[in-house]
Amino acid sequence: MAKFKNINKRIGILTAGGDCPGINAAIRSVGKTAISDYGMEILGISSGFLGLIEKDFSILDENHLSGILTLGGTILGTSREKPYKKNETANGKSEKPKLIKKHYHEMNLDGLVCIGGNGTMRTAALLAEEGLNIIGLPKTIDNDVWGTDVTFGFDSAVWIATDAIDRLHTTANSHKRIMVIELMGHHAGWLALYSGIAGGGDVILIPEIDYKEEVVAKYLLKRAMNKKSYSIVVVAEGINKPKGISAAHHVSQFIQKYTGLETRETILGYIQRGGSPSPMDRILATRYGAHAVELMASGNFGQMVASINGKITSVPLKDVGNKLNIVPQDHPLIKKSRKMGISFGDK
Repeated sequence: MAKFKNINKRIGILTAGGDCPGINAAIRSVGKTAISDYGMEILGISSGFLGLIEKDFSILDENHLSGILTLGGTILGTSREKPYKKNETANGKSEKPKLIKKHYHEMNLDGLVCIGGNGTMRTAALLAEEGLNIIGLPKTIDNDVWGTDVTFGFDSAVWIATDAIDRLHTTANSHKRIMVIELMGHHAGWLALYSGIAGGGDVILIPEIDYKEEVVAKYLLKRAMNKKSYSIVVVAEGINKPKGISAAHHVSQFIQKYTGLETRETILGYIQRGGSPSPMDRILATRYGAHAVELMASGNFGQMVASINGKITSVPLKDVGNKLNIVPQDHPLIKKSRKMGISFGDK
């Protein structure tokens, strides 16, 4: 398809799913590149896909895009609206995709940039199949979007989580305790792995590796017998545990039960997703946003922007859905960590 430059094309931007650092940097990059280099008009769609369903949008000019590079959250707002989720209609199918298509055309959009995580990319792929001109931008602190080596938001969360672990060291050492810290990560343990290693965790439990309670307890008892006055246990929220209990509480309970050692738990929670993006996330989001507009301008739709081996490229959205980027059990960081004596609770 021909490159559409300086012919007043209209593209929309929406942000869906959970917030994370770097979204505003991506919005800024998409908008500034589209306006300055291609003469496009930018529509900011409110509250994710809900904004398309309700036709809630505003025109974004360069003034709206100034001063947002360093801001956390998203100036457009977000929601977890899933338009393809079945509802109570007679045929069991949602009518929302029809509304989205209708409003997309009524808004005279020539393309739509969808910024989000796994759920957003699945919806984006389905809308692309419906014939809409879609580009996806992957963001999440979990780093679990398939098809890219890294999502923006991840680096910022690693910094935040590592800082929290650093602070726990002083408390743990002062009171001679075991400190358990729970980090986000439903299915993928990237955040717990990276921040656990960066923060000097002694035990790191992630969803990808099946741990044994007795192995963790034995390891911690051995540390205590070797005159290690405290230990730090880093756990991802998605590790195997009983329903209705947090990962941190479950781990803390069985440690105290099997070892008798004083143990305390901390759940970092939404702090991991807030605040200003790290420099690396600002750069990655900026590169992603600029590439999204280049794909739009060349008519290369149905793509998700990706970073593969350090190069900014794209992968088909249809290949991304229903897949997860999880930590391989033979990941080099895990191998090196085991050699250093860090326990993953499995052996």
